[in-house]
Amino acid sequence: MGFIAQLIDGALGMAYGVSSNSLLLSLGVPPAAASASVHTAEVVVTGISGASHWKLGNLDRELVKRLLVPGVLGGVLGAYALTSVNGEKIKPFIAAYLLLMGLRIVLKARNHRGQHRRAYRHTSLLGFFGGFLDAMGGGGWGPIVTTTLVARGNHPRYAIGSVNFSEFFVTLAQTATFIVSLSYAEHWRVIAGLTLGGMIAAPLAARMTRKLPAKPLMILVGSLIVALSLRTLWVSLAR
Repeated sequence: MGFIAQLIDGALGMAYGVSSNSLLLSLGVPPAAASASVHTAEVVVTGISGASHWKLGNLDRELVKRLLVPGVLGGVLGAYALTSVNGEKIKPFIAAYLLLMGLRIVLKARNHRGQHRRAYRHTSLLGFFGGFLDAMGGGGWGPIVTTTLVARGNHPRYAIGSVNFSEFFVTLAQTATFIVSLSYAEHWRVIAGLTLGGMIAAPLAARMTRKLPAKPLMILVGSLIVALSLRTLWVSLAR
């Protein structure tokens, strides 16, 4: 699961936390422990993924600068809040937002003519929002931040690379907060499995991002986020 989740996340900029966290919850792991386990594994995985994207030239330095610090602050606040607040109630609203963004990306891809722009407006607020909800929901940094950046017109390759690079620092801060406020040592096997699989997949995924043309990449990103959003809405409304 760790390998598959990171292959998707590293190539498309999203879904490691969402897919891994969904699996852990379905196996009966409590939400706080599941999110803590996923983010602990992600410290190593996102470090390798971010380094791979940096090495392959997939970064937009201005995006990284605007995302990193707000993302860390939002992640710490979200991790702290998760230990005392149920983050499940906000999931349907986030899923609805992502569904609209996913559809927008697919529509933009259909009319894509090879033109992209660098859109930085409100990127810091987006980073804070993404980091907070990522910690609260056990995943969401990639879907929220990458989807919004690509929907604004940023090149998928640089949006994905920049988001993955920034994610290491966001995840590190979240994990430190979980360690201070939550005991989850009994889940070390889950953490080890997710970490090992993700470590193997991270360099492969970064190379896929560099090689894939922009239009197919936009369609893949949009289609994935639509599918994940519909699933989240279905599960949430069925309860």
